[in-house]
Amino acid sequence: MLTPTRTTPRRPLRAKLVALLAALLPLLAALLVTAPAASARTEADVVPTATLTEVTDFGANPSNLRMYLYVPDSVRPNPAVLVAVHWCTGSGPDMYNGTEYDTLADQYGFVVVYPSVTRSSKCFDVSSPQALKRGGGSDPVGIKSMVDWVTRTYDADTGRVFATGISSGAMMTNVLLGDYPDVFAAGAAFSGVPFGCFATTDGSEWNSACANGTVTRTPQEWGDLVRGAYPGYTGPRPRMQLWHGTEDDVLRYPNFGEMIKQWTNVQGVSQTPAATDTPQSGWTRTRYGGTGDRAPVEAISLQGVGHNLYSYGMAARALTFFGLGSGGPAPQPQPGACKVTATTNAWNTGLTATLTITNTSTTSINRWKIGFTLPAGQTITNGWGATYAPASGAVTATNASYNAALAPGASVSIGYQANHGGNGAGPGAFTLNGTGCTSA
Repeated sequence: MLTPTRTTPRRPLRAKLVALLAALLPLLAALLVTAPAASARTEADVVPTATLTEVTDFGANPSNLRMYLYVPDSVRPNPAVLVAVHWCTGSGPDMYNGTEYDTLADQYGFVVVYPSVTRSSKCFDVSSPQALKRGGGSDPVGIKSMVDWVTRTYDADTGRVFATGISSGAMMTNVLLGDYPDVFAAGAAFSGVPFGCFATTDGSEWNSACANGTVTRTPQEWGDLVRGAYPGYTGPRPRMQLWHGTEDDVLRYPNFGEMIKQWTNVQGVSQTPAATDTPQSGWTRTRYGGTGDRAPVEAISLQGVGHNLYSYGMAARALTFFGLGSGGPAPQPQPGACKVTATTNAWNTGLTATLTITNTSTTSINRWKIGFTLPAGQTITNGWGATYAPASGAVTATNASYNAALAPGASVSIGYQANHGGNGAGPGAFTLNGTGCTSA
């Protein structure tokens, strides 16, 4: 082995350090006089606001979930945290684009976490023994890590952490509230199944018996499944809001009743409703253990509605249940560019109008609201292809269940009949999901 030789004499280390320090002292003194005070830099400084951002290295993540985050410009001190969980075949960005939680966050200052599955099915694990146990080593662990990252980074209010989800995400909402009752204050599940209903032991992600609504248990048995996820826990349990359509052909309607059994038992309240009302045509809302907006359990049944029941406006109702959105303005749906062609056929004191709306954006629209203004003196008496409210003035037409999807370049036609007092002109000032449309 060759050993390098030195061609210059070696100075003692102590002498070198003394010389270096003597040279640096004047420079350090100057910096102390002229440099501004350093400010603390946190992880929050590097997360952009008002845009969906992926966060990596957020903590324990045994199932390789991805984390997306939305922080509003107006994020409040010690903000609330909402976990919004996507459906099968979806993703965190899909949940962001297909719901209005970001715009609600802009209004109320909370932070939204969008977990995203990476396994091929794009379904959350709500069936394995690992998923149905606190700290068990599957998706709930990764989601809990996301919540911990947000509460640490934004000094979020740990007493105001909530979960909501659609389909697979609704099932995960049930699981999260069962696994981590000390983390989540409440949940809202849109088209889900009870905690533990999808349980399998053979590695399958699908449980046909549960999906078909044939798994039934007593309230005590359902409640014991939840309590078994965190044995020994004696603290308060999260409140639960449940949504289900009577014609759900994916996760059938009997699951709705089984979830009511489960969460009323977990809450220790009667299965007999304390209040029943109809907040919207075709809806039946029952509240258990209380009559107000924040009852321990709230259940909304949608008559004649299928599995894809979520629509704009429901998120605001979930926030009211959580206690996050009271008193705020109505949420605005996601925007999309459009073109509207209107034709009107008027007679004496009546008219019919047909509106053809074209999605001229490059993004698919899953649910839509068309805004337009009727001329003075006109009142809608009936309509088709959408629901219309109010009947005069500035009207909003909301999609029907069968025509909610609008691919780029696709069109939908709707229409109405109206009375008029002499002005049979067509409507104007068209918008699609809050964005102005061109007229043809």
